[in-house]
Amino acid sequence: MLKVERLTKTYATAGGPLTVLREVNFELLRGASMAIVGPSGSGKTTLLGLCAGLDRPSGGDVVLAGESIGAMNEDQRALVRNRHVGFVFQNFQLVPTLTAQENVMVPVELRDEGGAAAEARALELLTRVGLGARADHYPVQLSGGEQQRVALARAFMNEPKILFCDEPTGNLDGDTAHAMVELIFGLNHEKQTTLVLVTHDLELAKKCQRVIRLKSGAVISDETA
Repeated sequence: MLKVERLTKTYATAGGPLTVLREVNFELLRGASMAIVGPSGSGKTTLLGLCAGLDRPSGGDVVLAGESIGAMNEDQRALVRNRHVGFVFQNFQLVPTLTAQENVMVPVELRDEGGAAAEARALELLTRVGLGARADHYPVQLSGGEQQRVALARAFMNEPKILFCDEPTGNLDGDTAHAMVELIFGLNHEKQTTLVLVTHDLELAKKCQRVIRLKSGAVISDETA
């Protein structure tokens, strides 16, 4: 489902090139789960974004659901993401002018697959994350934890083959975080959805079958449960 080959990312800065990822390699099969851990600035979110096709690498390649995306342009990567990927962003990335239900429907609207069935599924997902009664609320009317749950429901909307999560429980209280973890791993097990998550929570990381640890942009350990 996901193959990363010698993945490197370098940015141009005033002080010269800054390499934030250094020849990272790994493979994940369908239905597998993996956590990416490491200190702040180690390259975790950069790696997650490259794997999901949100950015292009400076070197190496990403093969996502059988498609090599490293050299694709943004439009081509967007098509791959819409077919195969769910993503829970650390800063939610909700559209402020859309209601919670409309935000959840964005992935199918982009495929011109809206309508009554999509509305019903979006409401079902919001209910599953405890926000069925807030479906007509806008992001500004929701707390940070509620916005995180809307983002999670949106990630489930197109039944992705692979789900990427950036600190999925970072803005949630204990009880809500536990419920979200159950949903994420439920999708992983029930639908054989491949799961890749970035987290500082080592207990959450241990729930994954595999944990890779980054430091200064390089993999320093790769452990399998």
